[in-house]
Amino acid sequence: MAPKLRLGVVYDFRNPPESGMRTQDLYAAVMDQVTWLDSLGLDLVWFTEHHFVDDGYLPSWIPVASAMAARTQHVRFSCDVCLLPFNHPIRLAEDLAVLDNLSGGRVEMGVGMGYAPHEFRGFGFPVSRRVSLTDEALEVLTRAFTGETFSFHGKRYHFDDVKITPGYVQPGGPPLWTAAMAEAGAARAARFGTNLLPQGPRGTSLDTWRTTLRAQGKDPSSFRVGIIKSCLVTDDKERDWPPVREGERRRMAVYGQFRAAAGGHGGIASITDETARIPQNWVVGNVDECVEQLAAFIREYGMTDIVTWALPPGMRPEQMAPSLERFARDVAPRLRAMFPG
Repeated sequence: MAPKLRLGVVYDFRNPPESGMRTQDLYAAVMDQVTWLDSLGLDLVWFTEHHFVDDGYLPSWIPVASAMAARTQHVRFSCDVCLLPFNHPIRLAEDLAVLDNLSGGRVEMGVGMGYAPHEFRGFGFPVSRRVSLTDEALEVLTRAFTGETFSFHGKRYHFDDVKITPGYVQPGGPPLWTAAMAEAGAARAARFGTNLLPQGPRGTSLDTWRTTLRAQGKDPSSFRVGIIKSCLVTDDKERDWPPVREGERRRMAVYGQFRAAAGGHGGIASITDETARIPQNWVVGNVDECVEQLAAFIREYGMTDIVTWALPPGMRPEQMAPSLERFARDVAPRLRAMFPG
């Protein structure tokens, strides 16, 4: 049986000058918003990670998730994605153990390699190390999550007789997800037996992952597949869509700069046929239209987890509140009923 559908929101905490908010006020407002969304019954709160961005793009998601865990009861926290080359795997395993206990076992983690050259420069090592750093960090994390003492000796990391304490609330540690933009990422996800965050063409990410899992004797339907697929619930598109569209243009402009700087490095930069990508464009419409379009998307790609951007850059949390409330109260329950797992 396929996993039940889960729905939620995603934040990056970007705060361009035109928002008119102090960053500390933005963080406080988002904390209040997540507490409210938790009370409305949403399942997920995800974060994204990037470094050294002028608008304050969230560089460290675990402290934010920890603060939110203290104020919520139900939502599960994860990221799309934690950039493994910039996170020491033993330190990360310890931080996740603390968060797992603080949240009562409500933490997961999506991982990726990163691709923006300025981030690698900032951390003081070349982009060429990203594959080995990611593979070794995943290996270390999977061993750390067993709760047993282990040693590891690779190209980048060397540890002897390490045991992560405190222990994890969730048996086997927080569930892991792997981002896949191309076949290499899909193969990595299958090799480590993780859930999938497909971010590239269906054929080379999602389909490759499923095929590889079957070749390993594993059932793809027992895993989760998640994506950012945003939804603006409104009865007046002409009024409500323009500020969201402007915020998304700001968001994509920064990613465009990253990709241009990356050149031929990284799955995102190397994808030439954008029509082949799994579509992540916004769904905009009333409740019935949003349910219909999201349901069709879920059926087409077999998604089990969908999050919507809660706050386009430059907007204030209260501007998105009406849409988020209708998403939580009206759209999400209908979709869950259609895909009960």
